[in-house]
Amino acid sequence: MSLVMDFAGKVVAVTGGARGVGRGVVEAFLDAGADVEFCGRSEPTTLPERDGRPASFRPVDVRDAAQNEAWIAGVAERHGRLDVLVNNVGGSPFGRFEAGSPRYFQAITEINFLSAAVATRAAFPALRAASGSVINITSISARRPSPGTAVYGAAKAALESLTRSLAVEWAPEIRVNAISSGLVHTESAVDHYGTPEQYAEIARTIPRGRLASPQELGNVCVMLASPLSAHVTGAVIPVDGGGEWPAFLSHTPNADIVQQADRLDITGGSSS
Repeated sequence: MSLVMDFAGKVVAVTGGARGVGRGVVEAFLDAGADVEFCGRSEPTTLPERDGRPASFRPVDVRDAAQNEAWIAGVAERHGRLDVLVNNVGGSPFGRFEAGSPRYFQAITEINFLSAAVATRAAFPALRAASGSVINITSISARRPSPGTAVYGAAKAALESLTRSLAVEWAPEIRVNAISSGLVHTESAVDHYGTPEQYAEIARTIPRGRLASPQELGNVCVMLASPLSAHVTGAVIPVDGGGEWPAFLSHTPNADIVQQADRLDITGGSSS
């Protein structure tokens, strides 16, 4: 088997691919030669394409199980196969937990967890026939406190648990993995954090000093779906630039840490 990321003749379905991370995923698979279909509630102004091969869009509200299942079945029927499903749809407004209504909790769970569960179940026959894979986009909020988006974090934690369970239940025919996304520079990122100065301050909390690009998350999706990851299943891969700068080091830049280590002689050997 040639260990290259050539997806010519492969079919990829992406939920929520019109913008942000989803758009990056769609474009990364197009770059790899795949036929890509994506869905969303609103049609994008332009369809991503490569070498005259546009991605295909269908309007779908993935919270509606019937629409979700029909779209997955349609992708497999139109192409005669389905090799990769990327469950990307998700998100949550900020708000205090005690202010949320039961309907709000349900909606957040539907979009961030149940929609992925429904799509994955619907894709099972086609993915098994193709020895395909599922990639779930989760969040660092699944693994650390998420004040203001507590239900979102809980739903993403559930999606990571589903990833690990299905990797075992569906082995060896289907691989199931997840990407734990850190902060991402999307179209609205600067406005989301307030001002360019506030955005830069947020970026400085990431060890690599910047937010990820949607394309970088898309590239990891391609890698996980490729033969390069043939024995990888049940994994949750962090794509977060090193996570978040530890609070107790918030006033100690990287260079200062290195200088302190040199002075204390803790970088190698023992001091006497």
